[in-house]
Amino acid sequence: MDQAAGGSFRDRVAGALLAPLEAPDVHEVPPGTALAAVLVPVLMAGGDVRVVFTRRTDTLSRHAGEISFPGGLAEPDEELPAAALRESEEELGLAPADVELVGALPSVHTRVTGILIVPFVGLLHAPPRFTPNEAEIAEILEFPLAQLMAATTEREFEFESRRFRTFVFDMEGQVIWGATARILHSFLELLGEAEDGS
Repeated sequence: MDQAAGGSFRDRVAGALLAPLEAPDVHEVPPGTALAAVLVPVLMAGGDVRVVFTRRTDTLSRHAGEISFPGGLAEPDEELPAAALRESEEELGLAPADVELVGALPSVHTRVTGILIVPFVGLLHAPPRFTPNEAEIAEILEFPLAQLMAATTEREFEFESRRFRTFVFDMEGQVIWGATARILHSFLELLGEAEDGS
């Protein structure tokens, strides 16, 4: 991607996202709900724009083996953007200085676990040197943005004998579903709306 194209995409992403970064819509948090933040890393370098995901290890107590964005629960009094960057560094070895935070996506409430997830989109302008935390991360995945846009579907999904309707992205045998798919869908939808309006 040349510099002009990269700048144009950056402006489109930033224009589509919720602002400001420091004040996402978490005002109506249900009682007993924990706040979490995740990073949606968008890799700008090396040709096609790609989105970075993690596949969690099979030994974790929550969401074992699932594909997710790096992130986790915010610490007491921690700003949510800082939490997203901290967790990304802990899980992927991604230095906060290497991430350009450009905005927030709509929050996602996971009713089963009682967590409100606030996603932040961060642009990576240079190829990162990931050093994944082996206790948490089994694999780092990168999928081209165009392929993700083409792969989105909404259908009935079964997990642990429960059936529910969710967005699903089947990417070369790797299935993105649940809260991660909802976050990804909102990101792609905002990008599509920004493109239609340009």
